[in-house]
Amino acid sequence: MIVREERIGGCRLIQGDCLQVMPTLGPVGHVICDPPYEDRLHAARSHPSKLRKDAGPELKEIDFSSVDAIRSQIVSIAGTACHGWVIAFCVMEGVRPWADEINISPIKYKKACFWVKPDCTPQFNGQGPASGGEAFVTAWCGKGHAKWNAGGKRGVYTHNVNPTDRHGAHPTEKPWRLFAELLRDFTNAGDTVLDPFMGSGTTLVACAKLGRKGIGIEIDPDYFDVACKRVEDAYRQPDLFVAPPEPPEQKKMDV
Repeated sequence: MIVREERIGGCRLIQGDCLQVMPTLGPVGHVICDPPYEDRLHAARSHPSKLRKDAGPELKEIDFSSVDAIRSQIVSIAGTACHGWVIAFCVMEGVRPWADEINISPIKYKKACFWVKPDCTPQFNGQGPASGGEAFVTAWCGKGHAKWNAGGKRGVYTHNVNPTDRHGAHPTEKPWRLFAELLRDFTNAGDTVLDPFMGSGTTLVACAKLGRKGIGIEIDPDYFDVACKRVEDAYRQPDLFVAPPEPPEQKKMDV
C-alpha cells in the first residue's frame, strides 16, 4: 500500500496509490490538490507542442490517467478524512462534475474560483480564444459555517504559469506562490494539509514555506523523488519564508 515514505521537516511524503493510502491517514485539516485533468483536456494535453519562447522548460506529455473515473471516490474519502476545506483544481468544464459529486455527498459545496494565467499560451491556430486560466472548486467539510482568512476577497487568483523558479519536471506543475496564497486564505499556521495528487510537490513546498504541516501522496516514483528534493530545498531556504502583508487599516482622520 505504502511503497515508500519520507519525512522532511513538517512534511510527510508517501509513495503509493492515493485511493488506498488516504483512508489509512486519519483526520486532516484540509485537502488541497491538483488532480489529473478531465478527459476532454487530458486528451488535448497528451501531445503538447513545443512553443516556449522564453527558454523555460517545455511542457511534457501527460503520462497519467484522467480524474473522471475516480472523482467520486476522491470526494467520498476526502469528505470522511477532512474537517476543513477541500480544494480541487479543474478545467472550467470540470466544475460541473465536481459540483455534482460534492452536492450528493455530506460536503458543502461553496464556490468555483479562478486562477488567471497572464502568461498562458496563445491560441496559435486562430480558431478561437485561448484558455486564460483554470478553475478550482471549494467545499467545506467542517461543522457550522465555513471559515477562511480573506474576508470578502473575490475568488480570483493571478499568478504566472512560468515564473523564473518553475521546476518544470511535471507537465501540470502549478506555481508555488499560487498555493501559498491559497494556504494563507484557507488555512492557518500549524494546520495539516493533504495533497493526494502530490506530483512534483508544489503544495508541500508551499506548506514548508508557510509553516503548515503537509502530507503528499504520489504514485509515480520519479515525481516522488522530485517532490522530495523540492521540499528539502524549501526547508533549506529560510529566506523565502515571507510573512503575508499586513491587512490595510482604515485610519481615522481628525476633523
